[in-house]
Amino acid sequence: MVSWRRRPGPGLARLWGLCCLVLGCWPGALSCPASCGCSSWRIWCTGSSPGIASFPVPQRSAEGDNVTEIYIANQPNLESINDNEVGFYVGLKNLTVVDSGLRFVSRHAFVKNVNLQYINLSRNKLSSLSKKPFRHLGLSDLILVDNPFKCSCEIMWIKKFQETKFYTETQDLYCIDDNNKRTALLDMKVPNCDLPSANLSNYNITVVEGKSITLYCDTTGGPPPNVSWVVTNLVSNHESDTNKNPASLTIKNVSSMDSGLEISCVAENIVGEDQASAELTVFFAPNITFIESPTPDHHWCIPFTVKGNPKPTLQWFYEGAVLNESEYICTKIHVINQSEYHGCLQLDNPTHLNNGAYTLLAKNDYGEDEKRVDAHFMSVPGDGSGPILDPDVYEYETTPNDLGDATNNSNQITSTDVSNKENEDSITVYVVVGIAALVCTGLVITLIILKFGRHSKFGMKVHGEVKGVGLVDQIWLSLQDCDSEEQVMVAVNSDVHNNSAASDNNRLGFVLFHKIPLDG
Repeated sequence: MVSWRRRPGPGLARLWGLCCLVLGCWPGALSCPASCGCSSWRIWCTGSSPGIASFPVPQRSAEGDNVTEIYIANQPNLESINDNEVGFYVGLKNLTVVDSGLRFVSRHAFVKNVNLQYINLSRNKLSSLSKKPFRHLGLSDLILVDNPFKCSCEIMWIKKFQETKFYTETQDLYCIDDNNKRTALLDMKVPNCDLPSANLSNYNITVVEGKSITLYCDTTGGPPPNVSWVVTNLVSNHESDTNKNPASLTIKNVSSMDSGLEISCVAENIVGEDQASAELTVFFAPNITFIESPTPDHHWCIPFTVKGNPKPTLQWFYEGAVLNESEYICTKIHVINQSEYHGCLQLDNPTHLNNGAYTLLAKNDYGEDEKRVDAHFMSVPGDGSGPILDPDVYEYETTPNDLGDATNNSNQITSTDVSNKENEDSITVYVVVGIAALVCTGLVITLIILKFGRHSKFGMKVHGEVKGVGLVDQIWLSLQDCDSEEQVMVAVNSDVHNNSAASDNNRLGFVLFHKIPLDG
């Protein structure tokens, strides 16, 4: 048995040396400043000398994709976080800037950092801080202790944020009022500084297609909030007026394509924002936007798409007559998208009796629409127009009830057309039966002859010459003593009744018989 033993060598040492070399060169790969260190997922800047004066950014944007944590401390020259600096780190989750000279955070500083969960800006020089950089983030923690905030409406959102968030340790946040008095942020009171609110005049917006509608939004708050309408993807022509309170939005010639869209009114001031939303419902007549010839699937299907609000009722017609649906022919709706319905008329094993024109009628309170499609499932048997499609599959035959109240007899199939093949089969059967009857009759006659022939006065048991009696030339031979299938020679006197003087050779004929079993 071969044993393996670990032997010392330069391989492991070289590997560790290579790893150390790579790790040692890593800060240069991410272009880290002299006072920072970098790894594949973390950046830290803690050295105060020489320190950094701006937020560290990579020379190549792809270098920061995997960074999830940035830690900056003891950087007195770092005074601002500007647009597009933090945005290089799209995967950033934790950001810490503490014990530094930070005074300003841009309103668009964290636009690209949607994964941010934790921000710590403690012990900096922040006197004010806007809510805009943080309003789109789902932060679990925002730590702002020991900053020289001024008591103003601009930091009121921080107070509201504290009141709505639960912390394991309460932050001691303070602000300095106009009298240079230090006041707890939770006790701060600023006149005319309130969260805004937005209220719509109608939260159930319903309108008929082609009509116009106006929606109003009433807002409150201090300072007075700015109002905006969010009408993303609205197709209909619209115009808004936000200079008045309440603000208004008018939608003209409303399109059915806008049914189901959400319309929102947003009120925002420096304290915060509020939003009110309503769904637009458009009533319109049905429209069959798609219908196609049947396609074979698990079942045959005539596919269709219908739009309409409220939901239209669907009725099928076959050759102009109402199609009564059953378990074999029925309408199936597979997908519903707002006011659009995708489905098919499902037919289970249709035959040539189902060929013809199918019409779909969609109807609601605002109108109706209909479309027709021609369907061909299989050829009529025996018409010579082509082979029957999958004849072994079709076991179902449509009954008159499935086709509705059809009274037009011109489309019915005659018995002559249907039974040509059946008549040919009947003639063949008759011929076979006749032949069998003839054979049976012959056998019966043969049995009768054999049975009564053995008692005839003309028959006699001989082993030599048989002499005839009377005027007949036929002699019946009884075979009851023949125990084997040997041949029996019988001499027949053909001229007894004439007393002819012909020679023996001319007078005698020979007949050969075999024993024939009666059951054979």
